[in-house]
Amino acid sequence: MRLRQQFDPRLHVAAAIGWAVFVVVTLAALVAAQGAASEAEQRARADAEALLAELATQVRDAVSMHLETRRSLLQAKAAQITASADAGTDALRRTLDALQTPFPEFVWLGVADGSGRLVGNTGDGRQGEDVSAQTWFQQGRRHSHVGDVQAPQPGRAAAPRWLDFAVPLPGPAGQPAGVLAAHVAWPWVEAVVMKMQRALNQRRQIEVLLAARDGTVLVGPPGWQGRRYGPEADITEGGAWVVGKRTELRLADGLGLGWTAIVRQGAEAALAPVRTTRRNVFVTVFVAGLLAAVAAALVTRVLTRRLTRLAADAEAVRRGERRALAVPPGVDEVSRIGATLAQVVDHLQTEKQALQQLNAELDRRVAERTARIERMADEARHAAVTRERLRIARDLHDTLAHSLMALLTQIRLVRKLRDRLDAQALDAELARAEEVAGTGLAGTRATIAQMRDHGVRDTGLGTALQDLLRRHGQRTGQAVALQADAAASAWAAGWADERAETVVRILEEALRNVERHASASAVQLALSCAEAGDTAAAAGAPRPVHVELADDGCGFDPAAPRPGHYGLLGMQEQAALIGARLGVHSAPGQGTRIVLDFGA
Repeated sequence: MRLRQQFDPRLHVAAAIGWAVFVVVTLAALVAAQGAASEAEQRARADAEALLAELATQVRDAVSMHLETRRSLLQAKAAQITASADAGTDALRRTLDALQTPFPEFVWLGVADGSGRLVGNTGDGRQGEDVSAQTWFQQGRRHSHVGDVQAPQPGRAAAPRWLDFAVPLPGPAGQPAGVLAAHVAWPWVEAVVMKMQRALNQRRQIEVLLAARDGTVLVGPPGWQGRRYGPEADITEGGAWVVGKRTELRLADGLGLGWTAIVRQGAEAALAPVRTTRRNVFVTVFVAGLLAAVAAALVTRVLTRRLTRLAADAEAVRRGERRALAVPPGVDEVSRIGATLAQVVDHLQTEKQALQQLNAELDRRVAERTARIERMADEARHAAVTRERLRIARDLHDTLAHSLMALLTQIRLVRKLRDRLDAQALDAELARAEEVAGTGLAGTRATIAQMRDHGVRDTGLGTALQDLLRRHGQRTGQAVALQADAAASAWAAGWADERAETVVRILEEALRNVERHASASAVQLALSCAEAGDTAAAAGAPRPVHVELADDGCGFDPAAPRPGHYGLLGMQEQAALIGARLGVHSAPGQGTRIVLDFGA
């Protein structure tokens, strides 16, 4: 735990500086390692592409060599035919068969005279055919020709492909030259390419493709045959393959088919050494940076050792274990800070002694003031108890007292009339007495519950008034309504002190009077107050609040004496406690309005 605290940057400046240096150097090491690894990866990828391009060169040269060999065979056979004295059809056919037997890739051989008529060929059915319109004949009369041919045929989904070879045959003096032609089977070309792929595919997992001049893949994977690679069809397949290629097959006299040899290798296999190199470079550079960061943090800790000792001495002074600071030697910032702190500590020690003396004097005075305040608190508690007794008396006078008075009257009536009443009438009177007693008990319980209820403090005046009206409506069946403007709603929702409780008690007493005496069918409570931006509120004066409770009952004369009834008097007393003005407006047959105005 102590070692952990030594490296906590919240406790030691040296640790904070060390961690800052550590983070900066570590981030720099990460960036450098990432850059070096990326550079190594790019170079390794370029090397992989160069290697594949070299393999593509080998494929290109191998295909060119095989094509050149077949053309050389035709040129040698053309020289033999020219030198032969026997130029009959059978002799030509035997000569051509002698070439086709060891080289079966020549699926057809033929000799055309200067006018374009076949004078000899392998196979049947073409003797004497006019081939003057054929490309191989027109090209072969002037020079050696190699051509890629694909001719659609009826009934075949894929057009067959082959190679046309043609070499000129010198004619007699003054006669046009003839042509020795050959068709080479396309599977032979595919076999040459696959042979090269097998030869190169030792632990490399490569694919060899042969593409035409327009980019159409002639030989390659099944998914690519017949497709044209380019911007729309990426031969790398989104980077899954690393590709090397060489264009233009080499032929001895510069003739070519315009083919491109492509060698590609799966990125996973081709870049496996790259990733190893990237990982090694990243780890090497990052570990070096990490070691540099640790070394920087340790050097920082050594350089801030005097500051650490100064902090420890200051902590000892704070705990009271020392009375003065030892000034660190030297002339740098740590020494100057230590000297300044030493002076401050000496000054504080002097002031501390003076403060202790002053505290002793203040303690004596506080003891005197405390005794006086305790006496005043006793008097305040006595006044509070008196106010609470008055409030309880007001709350109980219209519940328990009225119920007991009614019960007493009912009992006296039963005693006087019991001899004159039959059993059924006596039971009815006793039932009414029991009902009066139950009503009084329920009212007393409700009063006790209201005295213990602190709903106003919990929910605010607005919610308490809504609950009060709702309970009154449920209990009496009278229609109740609460009207409040926007300012009053916002103010009442947050007002929940002792004055709010007093307002609720005044309205409770008024609603009890409505329930017992008014015979009303509807009760409406209106609440309004000044906006927060009004002149009085803006000047810091109390906000005027107006509360009005109105019913449509029978009404009464407020000036008429009411001996034994203290409800309105209790409401006046409670209004006076919060500095409010209570007004009672009523007349017989015109309902009653209770108005309460005060500043909040």
